[in-house]
Amino acid sequence: MQVDVLIVGQGICGTLLSWFLHREGKSVLVVDAGLENSSSKVAAGVINPVTGRRYTTSWMADELMDFAGVTYATIAEELGTPLLYKKSIIDFFPTPQMRNTFIERLTENDTYLYAYPDQNHFNPIFQYDFGCGEIGPAFTLHLQVLLSQWQEKLKQRGQLRTEQFRPEDVQHEDDAVHYHDIVARKIVFCEGTGGTSNPWFSLLPFSSNKGEALILECDSLDRQHIYKRGMLLVPLASEGLFWLGSNYQWEFEDDKPSPTFYQTASQLLSQWLKLPFKIVDHKAAVRPATLERRPFVGFHPQFPNIGILNGMGTKGASLAPFFAHQLAQHIVYDFPIAPEADVHRFSRILSK
Repeated sequence: MQVDVLIVGQGICGTLLSWFLHREGKSVLVVDAGLENSSSKVAAGVINPVTGRRYTTSWMADELMDFAGVTYATIAEELGTPLLYKKSIIDFFPTPQMRNTFIERLTENDTYLYAYPDQNHFNPIFQYDFGCGEIGPAFTLHLQVLLSQWQEKLKQRGQLRTEQFRPEDVQHEDDAVHYHDIVARKIVFCEGTGGTSNPWFSLLPFSSNKGEALILECDSLDRQHIYKRGMLLVPLASEGLFWLGSNYQWEFEDDKPSPTFYQTASQLLSQWLKLPFKIVDHKAAVRPATLERRPFVGFHPQFPNIGILNGMGTKGASLAPFFAHQLAQHIVYDFPIAPEADVHRFSRILSK
């Protein structure tokens, strides 16, 4: 079997890269292990233009959000399924200091921060003592819907193999990559945390961390907002279901759900949400983050037909469309990749 690009992994990066290459008329084959606890399958799909306790505007927020909106709208039209929903984030301040920080940022005319006009509006629904602010626009991407619907498209076209990829079976030449019965012009690894053990890219400064989330039923909670008080409470695709998370564990023994998180999250929810709810699931995954919080995009400096699209961290829903498109354009037209993301910035490390 001959293809233009062999893609390893069908998380958000592999999905979007295969989408853009398909639109450019390139043949692809995606190999994916079908793991249910991959970070893309556990993530809430939030696109938030603000980050951190200082309410800092996220890197490239304007450009990334605009591009993501167009991309997901185009995919949704082809799939015939709504994917992206505009929301605002209602941020309930956990301390007076956080309220003061928010107000300080408001005085600086931050683009995405707003004073909520009625500070008592949410009193029947939530317990909060220090007021709230509003962040917007933000979006929720129905990520699991996107992954499953695109998976079906790949299957219908004969472009998906559900199996564990074995990098030791790769044979590469100057102009081709061989894997079992597949001959590809290029191979791109979109394998999430698998990148930390990838024989070509394991030396990159990954900084993987574990996150967990509870899935709960709450039929009477308004779905037009994302709610925040330390953790995010996010409406999911299924009516009445919400996602509560997530934490950042930099040291962890495994990628399984932990009793500690369940206890902490359920206790927070009981103290915060006044409406009746039922916890129906508990999920965990390890995120493919990077030390410098910038993605890894491009081809190996010594093996120009072996590439990577990885390191999106918690911002995958907003970062992946832009950089998957850049990589596709690089493959098809040799267009440049943004220097902040180009994996060639680590040429010295990767050449060891």
